[in-house]
Amino acid sequence: MKLDTLKHGYDYTGMPVDPQAHYWAPGISSELANHHWALTEVRSRIDLPAWQTFLADLPRDPYVNRRWKRMSWLALDDNGDVQDMGHCPMAQGGAFNAAESMADRLRYYEPLTPEFLARSDVKDFVRAWARLWGLGPNEPILMQITGVRGKGLVDPLQGQGIHADGCKALSILVLKRENVTGGTNHLFADGDGTLPLLDATLAEGDILHLHDDRLYHSIDGISQLDPEAPFERFIIIINSRFVDDFQNRILRRHFPHAVLNETK
Repeated sequence: MKLDTLKHGYDYTGMPVDPQAHYWAPGISSELANHHWALTEVRSRIDLPAWQTFLADLPRDPYVNRRWKRMSWLALDDNGDVQDMGHCPMAQGGAFNAAESMADRLRYYEPLTPEFLARSDVKDFVRAWARLWGLGPNEPILMQITGVRGKGLVDPLQGQGIHADGCKALSILVLKRENVTGGTNHLFADGDGTLPLLDATLAEGDILHLHDDRLYHSIDGISQLDPEAPFERFIIIINSRFVDDFQNRILRRHFPHAVLNETK
C-alpha cells in the first residue's frame, strides 16, 4: 500500500497535475498580499519571441498618437478554459484617466488575433493570472497589447502622469524593449507621488503585478538609445475587477451575465 500517497482511501498518484499551481515564482502571492505589488518574470513560461511576432500587424491606436494597440475581453468558463467574451469598448472615467483623448469616452480597438489567443502558452498565462488574483468564472479580463515605436521622445501616458487604471487586479508585462532608454516604471502609495514604493526598468519578459485600487503608478518618457535607429517598447496590460463605474456600466450592457465587481 502507498502509505505516503494513500489517504482517506484515495490514491493521489494518478490525479492530474495542476499546471497553474507553480506558474509564478515562489512567494509572489504573499508579496502581492502583503505589499500590494510584486515583480517577477514569465519569460521562462512563455515563448517570448513567438509572442513578439504578433506586434508586426498591430493597428495604430486611433486615440493616441504614435501608439499601436489591440485588446480583447476574456473570461474563464466553468471548466477553467479561457473564452473570448466578444466585443466591448474600453471605458475609463475622468476620475481614473485625465488625458483629454481618453477620459470619459468609449474607445474601440481591433481585438487580439485568434491565432494569438489560440496559443497554449497564452491560455496558460491567462489561467495562471486569473488564479493569482482569485478570479472566478465569467469575470471579465481585459487583455491588451499596446506600445510605442519611432524616434524622438515619447510620453507613453500622453500626459496622464501618476494615476490608477480603475481596477483591483492589474499586471504589466514587457513584451518588447528595443533600442530604448527611459521607460522606468514607478509605484507610489499616494497620487501626489510623495510616497514612492518602487522604481524599476522592466526588461523583456518581466511582469509587474499590483493592486491598482491601492497604489498609483507612472512611467518615464521613452526615446531611442541609439539616436540613429528607431525604438520599440510594447507591453501586455491585463486587468480585472473594475472599480470604475463607467467601465462597469459598459460591461453590463455588453455582457449581461458577467460577474462584475459592482461598486454600488
